[in-house]
Amino acid sequence: MDKIAVFPGSFDPFTIGHESIVRRALPLFDKVIVMIGFNTNKQSFFSINKRLKWVRQVFAGEARVDVMQHEGLTVDFCRSVGAGYILRGLRTSADFEYERAIAQMNKKLYPDIETVFLLTMPEHTPINSSIVRDIILHGGDAGMFLPQALNMSEFTRDDD
Repeated sequence: MDKIAVFPGSFDPFTIGHESIVRRALPLFDKVIVMIGFNTNKQSFFSINKRLKWVRQVFAGEARVDVMQHEGLTVDFCRSVGAGYILRGLRTSADFEYERAIAQMNKKLYPDIETVFLLTMPEHTPINSSIVRDIILHGGDAGMFLPQALNMSEFTRDDD
């Protein structure tokens, strides 16, 4: 049985911190599915189509990374794709407290699904999508926080 991990998030946008977590998880799992969650009641900065495209670009040469979208509970998605693991990156102790609570609730819902935490690389600790979005929104150069495979000229808000 393959060891499949789901790395869920809104990834609005996908940063070098996210990329690092996925690449560092690859030796641990047979497959990592980057699950872009969306909520039709919540306005995203970048469209779901752009986010899917960008993450697929980042991992274009990696057959063990899939990119999918889902609306609903992450554990339900895990069951639908046969994943036994949820992958989460932790930057701070606040992240840990938040993620621990979710992991414990997920464990109650589906005892067979484990949550695996990876600490971010120290240089990625201050990076988060909200700050990167704010830099982009105000015309700043966010290139150093985004994966090299991405073209910065595409980072404009739209409703495609």
